[in-house]
Amino acid sequence: MAVSPRRVTALLASLALLATLPACSSKPPDDSLKTFLGAWEQGNIAGLKFLGQDGKALSGDAAQQLLTTVEGDLAAQQPKLSLKGAPAVKDDECTAIVTVQWPVSGSTWEYDTTVKAKRVDKQWTVIFSAKTIHPDLESTDKLAVKKASGTRGSILDAAGQPIVSSKPVVTIGVEPRQVTDINLVVKNLGDAFTAAKVSVDLSTLPNRVKSAKPDAFVEIITLRKEIFDPIANKLNSTPGVVTRNSTQSLAPSAQFARALLGTSGQVTKEIMDKNPGKYKVGDVVGLSGLQQKYDEILQGRPGVSVVIPKPTGTPDVKLFSADPAEGAKIKLTLDVNMQNAAEAALALDTRRSALVAIRISDNSIVAVANGPGAAGNNFALVGQTPPGSTFKTITALGALDKGLTGDSIVACPKTLTVDGRTFKNSHDMELGNVPLHTDFAKSCNTAFASLAPQLGPDGLAKTAQSVGIGIPWDLGVDVFTGKVSANGSKSEQAAAAFGQGTTLASPVILAGAAAAVARGQWKQPQLVLDPAPKNPAADGPQLNPASLDALRQMMREVVTAGTADQLKNLPGDLRGKTGTAEYDNDPAHTHSWFMGYRGDIAFCVFVENGGASTAAAVPIAGKFFQTIG
Repeated sequence: MAVSPRRVTALLASLALLATLPACSSKPPDDSLKTFLGAWEQGNIAGLKFLGQDGKALSGDAAQQLLTTVEGDLAAQQPKLSLKGAPAVKDDECTAIVTVQWPVSGSTWEYDTTVKAKRVDKQWTVIFSAKTIHPDLESTDKLAVKKASGTRGSILDAAGQPIVSSKPVVTIGVEPRQVTDINLVVKNLGDAFTAAKVSVDLSTLPNRVKSAKPDAFVEIITLRKEIFDPIANKLNSTPGVVTRNSTQSLAPSAQFARALLGTSGQVTKEIMDKNPGKYKVGDVVGLSGLQQKYDEILQGRPGVSVVIPKPTGTPDVKLFSADPAEGAKIKLTLDVNMQNAAEAALALDTRRSALVAIRISDNSIVAVANGPGAAGNNFALVGQTPPGSTFKTITALGALDKGLTGDSIVACPKTLTVDGRTFKNSHDMELGNVPLHTDFAKSCNTAFASLAPQLGPDGLAKTAQSVGIGIPWDLGVDVFTGKVSANGSKSEQAAAAFGQGTTLASPVILAGAAAAVARGQWKQPQLVLDPAPKNPAADGPQLNPASLDALRQMMREVVTAGTADQLKNLPGDLRGKTGTAEYDNDPAHTHSWFMGYRGDIAFCVFVENGGASTAAAVPIAGKFFQTIG
């Protein structure tokens, strides 16, 4: 018989207690009772001597077997036992009231039981039976613990309205004994899923059905009810296809902030193996995103009952129950309208893409969107990619702080060689001797590479830190806050000046930097409001007003006469910086970026392998702002 950890760790203690038991001959029964209670708490009474209810001797092994069997689902738990008042002694018999407290799934089951002892040959011996454990138990009983999941907590938007809440879903499956034609089942399922625009691999379904038990439920997919309803008739009329209705914690749509919010679903075997005893089959847990990170508080407390199971047709005897408690709510800064606009702007691009929007006035992240090509990855917050020419915003701020102005002449040759490494401009652009604001608007790589010596070996990193890049944040969710080259070679410093080399960024940090330029000071953005993050970054320094005035004008020129001029007629005072970032050391492999702000909204758009920013990121930003008005 397997021995629980509770029994193993208690063995030596029980043997020590046993050595004291015979010493009770001339004393009241208290010591004998306390010895028994201590052994019971530890789960090992095998070393003690007992009497049975019939008055005959009962071996410790027999008592241990009865204890383990009757405790059932509670056998691995450790109860807290205490004498309630002094034992009542009459002649050679003793009766004690004992308070028992069992930990049961976060609740405590407390009751009183009676422990009797008898003096035999001047020694007090406990009379042990199932009723010693609980007054209602018989030797043939076995305690069972039954759990009921509580209502999962909601994730709220900035207005306090549920983003993620319980919604009806339908799980589609196949019951083998009802199937008359498996090929028809596969065809009808395929047609229905195509009509619903749901991608499901049915290639293994025939073998799964063939190997399953006749009455099994071979699960295929769970759909939102509104997605299932239009295909319900076709599926319900197919012999063998069966459905089950239930609820799940879901966002307004399947795409809505999916990578951020994550998903919840039935607990997997892997999760159960990592958390023995915590879950039962059918429990709903967070599987990704915020649903997983905050699973403990979203779950709430499960309902639980302790029962004595009875034969079929006879109700179980309930000894204890605790109602389930609803999980706590998580409050975010997301704005549903902004998030929908961001999702819509990304919807038509099949490449991995992201859009982050921040309300400048209160530093709230109002949209965290990842395009359909993101495959569930939260690239908006944790992406790590060269920022390309968007980083010229940081270089320009550093250069302006060093004394340059927007009118300072900074040459823009076709190529520039630094420490043996040659840099060039997109489309072999050559502007000649032009003002810095023109270099910025037209996005001249060679001009900005030439500024690196003026910033010094760590100047770019320090400027980046002043706008929140490369320092720790605490958003309440995973975030990549950037990596900026410092103290590198001259060629590395030159590459970093226009967002290449080893410099890396995520969309959210560039949106945060744009907000800092608009506000005049960097403040860590907010995303999770409740529970509040424990270690948010301190506010950055006040930025140089003269540098900001020049930089803001330069960002406006990008839109009116530079690389984002396709948005020059967009209503509002849009300011920004485009970026085309090479990767894999291949000029043909480029990501598309656009960061900036308009009014009270700072933003950053990223499109993986998007090519020129004018072809991908800039139009997406335009669609976003057209939608929000």
